[in-house]
This record gives sequence, structure tokens and C-alpha cells, in this order.
Amino acid sequence: MVALKVAPIWVYSANDRKNFPFSELGLSDLVCKNGGSTAFLNLRIRRNWECLSASSQRATTPVEDDTPLTPGFAAPVGNEKATQINERRRFHKDLNSLPKPLSAANLNPSLSDGSKVRIAYQGVPGAYSETAAVKAYPECETVPCDQFEAAFKAVELWLVDKAVLPIENSVGGSIHRNYDLLLRHRLHIVGEVNLKVIHCLLGLPGVRKEELKHVLSHPQALDQCEITLNKLGVTRVSAEDSAGAAQVVASAGVRNTGAVASARAAEIYGLDILEQGIQDDSDNITRFLILEREPIIPGTDRPFKTSIVFTLEEGPGVLFKALAVFALREINLSKIESRPQKRHPLRVVDDSNKGRATYFDYLFYIDFEASMAEPRAQYALGHLQEFARFLRVLGCYPIDTVK
Repeated sequence: MVALKVAPIWVYSANDRKNFPFSELGLSDLVCKNGGSTAFLNLRIRRNWECLSASSQRATTPVEDDTPLTPGFAAPVGNEKATQINERRRFHKDLNSLPKPLSAANLNPSLSDGSKVRIAYQGVPGAYSETAAVKAYPECETVPCDQFEAAFKAVELWLVDKAVLPIENSVGGSIHRNYDLLLRHRLHIVGEVNLKVIHCLLGLPGVRKEELKHVLSHPQALDQCEITLNKLGVTRVSAEDSAGAAQVVASAGVRNTGAVASARAAEIYGLDILEQGIQDDSDNITRFLILEREPIIPGTDRPFKTSIVFTLEEGPGVLFKALAVFALREINLSKIESRPQKRHPLRVVDDSNKGRATYFDYLFYIDFEASMAEPRAQYALGHLQEFARFLRVLGCYPIDTVK
């Protein structure tokens, strides 16, 4: 059941991410507090936001917005700052020439000539999500968005044709925020992309990796490169995304500060690859979903996958019965994810001799390997409805078999 509401849409201001004032970062004066024991710091770039209003369909389960922490940093002083400015002008490319994240200005339809598919992704140019979009659609026009929800909204408001968003990583696990947003928004999964993540250590031209004292990146990227970073003895600085960290390094122009990001980010921001493939696990794969406003027509000419979300009625063994509807028809389940219901997380069940017990109430996300064009998939979902209080098909789409 969905409700039609007027909701604020937060999108990234076009004035952001031009040239980051290094005085806001203070990376040359990073001093660990509490006796110097802290080795993992947080970084947040100042953001400006603009609010739009639009009508959209939402499921009854709400999703809370994330609020990042905001530690402060001291600014560099003296001649060091002037040297940093000169180095910045000498090394980094013109960041103003890069596409800016979506803002109210992007509502102008003349921004696209319609000759290319426009695909939204979260992050800045050089993000792994952009690489996944280009892998799926080599001739596409990529459109950066500051947050995951902005990418969903971009599709809903017809600013772009599709969105490519990560849903799980073989090392870091599921991206729960995007599972919640799949339920909150009325977009359809029309494809998937499996991308091998190759982390690179980046620095300014001419810098050796032994000169680095601070390395910026997304917390997951830093964790996935722990062995290499520990050997270098650098201070890890948390940024909002890996490509954004590369952009900061290029803009700041400080020789002892590097980033963990993609080779594509190094090319875009004019940085050197000091070492390639520094991730701890060589098989580091991220799975991305392709979202559109309308579903595609499922077929049987190639392997298909179907994604659903449901909640169950009360009763003993009800989850076993729900999963058995697929086993009875020899349908393979490739993914099972549970998320607590946010509006009513607790349910009361009278199943004890001492009174009424309370349990967490869950949403179950399942991917199964069958097309909705197959009778066995249709019968399985019809059988599942006998146990489910709520059931929604998120999409039926071809399985990514490209390596």
C-alpha cells in the first residue's frame, strides 16, 4: 500500500565542489588527540543545499536520513599555505570543467540533447558507480548526485533516464540505505552490474608513496586497504566517497596527502597512481542495480532474476513456509536480506504461557533466479501471498553474466 505525499527533495547545490578551501581541511596540521592514539579521522566538506518540492509515491515504511559527523580541523599557517596554493595551481586539472552534482539548475531540459542515455549515480566524477554506469552503457551521459536519494529523485523527476546504485559488496556487505530507498520509492530494477573494485593509491605528480603522511578515502575503501596503509604508517582520513577524496587531494595540492580511489579518478583529477591494486582481497566485487521509472518486459531467452520484498503473517514456521514456495518449484534464491520495519518495529504475539511476547517485525528482500514470464515464478508468488501481509515485486531483469 502506498500513499501519495508532497515531500521535500534535497539535491546538491551547483556551487559545491568547485575549489575546496584547504583551510577547511587543515591536513598539514592533522594532530591526533588523546595522546596521539587516534589514527582514523573523519572529514566532511561544507555543503550547500537547495530544496525542491514534488509529488512522489512512497511506501508506508519511512526511511530516516543519515547525519554524518562533523569533526573540525585546524588550518595550515604561514609560508606552507602559500606553497600549497602554488602546488595546487601547478598540478590539478580545472575542476570547474567537471559536471556538477544535480541542483535546481538541472531542471532545464536543454541540458541534454536527448542523443545519449542519461544515468544518475551517487558521488563525483571518477566514482566506482560512474564506472559501473559506463560499463553497462558505454555511450551514456553520466550525471553525478550528492546522495543516494537524489539519484532516485532524479529518475522520478525525469531529469535522467536511469540510475545506477550499489546494493552490496563482497567485502563490505549490503548497502542498507539503498534497500530502504528501494521500498520508499516507486522505481523498478531493470538490470544489474557486477564491477571488480581495484583500489589505487593516488598522489600529486612527482610524489613517492613513502612521502605520504595522510590518506583520504571512504571508510570502507580505507578498511579494504588496511594492510597496505598500515605498512606505510599513514593517518587514515575518512571522506564521503573515494572519488571525492581524490578531488580534495588535487584541489588542496599538499604533497604529503594522498587518496585511495580508482584509476579513472586519477586520470580525471591529474593525479599519479603510486600503487595499483592495494585492496586486501583481490576478489573485491560490488553489485550495482539499474533503476528506471517503468519495468521491462521479462523474457525467457536468457537467465533472469527477480527481486521482491515482503512481510509475513504471524505464526510458527511462517518464514520456513515462505521460503519453501521457491524450493518446491526448484527456484534458486541468490540473496536474502532482512530489515526491521521502521514505523512499527515491534509486534506482539501471544505464544507463551506467561503473557504476550514482543518480537522485531521484519521486511524480507529476496532475489530469486527465475523470470516472471515463467509459470513457476508466478505460482511461487501466488503461493507466497498466502503467508505475506505485504508483497511487492521490485523488478525482473537479466542476470549480469559479463566478467
